[in-house]
Amino acid sequence: MIDVIVVGSGPTGLMLAGELRLHDVNVVVLEKLTEPTKESRGQGLHARSVEMMAQRGLLDRFLAVSEKFSAGGLFGGIMKPWPDRLDTAHPFGVAASQPVTERLLNERALELGTEIRRGCEVTKVSQDADGVTVELADGTQLRSRYLVGCDGGRSVVRKQLGVDFPGEPATIETLLGEMGATEDPATIATVVEETRKTHLRFGVIPQGDGMYRIVVPAADVSEDRATPPTVDDFKQQLLATAGTDFGVHSPRWLSRFGDATRQAERYRVGRVFLAGDAAHIHPPTGGQGLNLGVQDAFNLGWKLAAAVNGWAPGGLLDSYHTERHPVGARVLDNTHAQITLLGTDPGAIALRELFSKLMDFEEVNRYVTGIITAVGVSYDFGDGHELLGRRMRDVELKQGRLYELMYDGRGLLLDPTGSLSVKGWADRVDHVVDVSEELDVPAVLLRPDGHVAWVGEDQQDLLGHMSKWFGSAAS
Repeated sequence: MIDVIVVGSGPTGLMLAGELRLHDVNVVVLEKLTEPTKESRGQGLHARSVEMMAQRGLLDRFLAVSEKFSAGGLFGGIMKPWPDRLDTAHPFGVAASQPVTERLLNERALELGTEIRRGCEVTKVSQDADGVTVELADGTQLRSRYLVGCDGGRSVVRKQLGVDFPGEPATIETLLGEMGATEDPATIATVVEETRKTHLRFGVIPQGDGMYRIVVPAADVSEDRATPPTVDDFKQQLLATAGTDFGVHSPRWLSRFGDATRQAERYRVGRVFLAGDAAHIHPPTGGQGLNLGVQDAFNLGWKLAAAVNGWAPGGLLDSYHTERHPVGARVLDNTHAQITLLGTDPGAIALRELFSKLMDFEEVNRYVTGIITAVGVSYDFGDGHELLGRRMRDVELKQGRLYELMYDGRGLLLDPTGSLSVKGWADRVDHVVDVSEELDVPAVLLRPDGHVAWVGEDQQDLLGHMSKWFGSAAS
């Protein structure tokens, strides 16, 4: 029997597969497409996702093929300088297109031993007390201990589970695609600059080789967004919005998206989980969608591996929904707010001007940037130290940097005194005796996803938290 089947080989599914393989979990990824998609809806990694790649030793791979960017306060089309004192050692994003992100995560998953099967469309999912059965379009059946649906907003897995997907339908729609343009680049830049003074849902972004990424408001909301728009649709809307169609031609891909916001009521049903767009859809404002899904996978991976390997404490699998559902809900809220700010009516313009002035205050800018980049995410672990539930930034130690010690996806006890012990959990938790001038704490226990599970100096207190997050001690 397969340990875990992952349905969908987008960034979320591939990130999850890699996280599971760090713990020797037998993973099979099923993808209905026979070839990787060329579409690039996601345009980069925000700071928290950058941190995650650094925690797994992957950041250099991204930086080798992508550029850094620092866009502080990127909220509702409002650009502000990057705020000072943001709680991260990686205060930047990485401008990696979705195909690049998928390629790098695919390479990592394969290096770790993931089996990826393309051309495998899942049509049915059922489960019992012992496992999950998957049926493919060709009639083949597979059996696994657990299954994770990372199969997008129209998730077959979610529908098979009967999980409600409440929210609001789309009220506006936007066309998105990559294509060539015959207009002079300088003229394009001038027209875009002028048009964006009043239409922030518009953009013509150079991609190199004479190609452009084009974003333009659609004429109305289509009944079936699965049907892609045509080049003529783009020309019509470019003329209506910018007064010229720029001579667009030869599309690489064309797509459309709306402002619908929906969230699965449950992220877990028995042995089946939902992650990424299968669990939540929202407008792409702020570029959070791909990042939110990858961060779901980072939260779920080590927990699911713990269950497969037999040491997951009670409630650990349920904590995936408990922790990630509120995060998803907040992203739906902030993207909804951004759509309002992007409006062209007088009320939206006035609101945008007011919000822009508020973001000139450093604390407001830092708060908003923390929302978009997800460095402000904190899980509720109860009362305790202010670091409890937050992810730990990549602090400098005497012997190097913290994230360099987390490549294997294990828990970590950072103990400056050397007086504590992880005896009984050494197969799951690393004990690092080192000092950081950036931390004024006795000792910290980190989960494999980098969130602080305990702060203190008492061994007995530590043992209780070790059991809570890492199960029973080995005999």
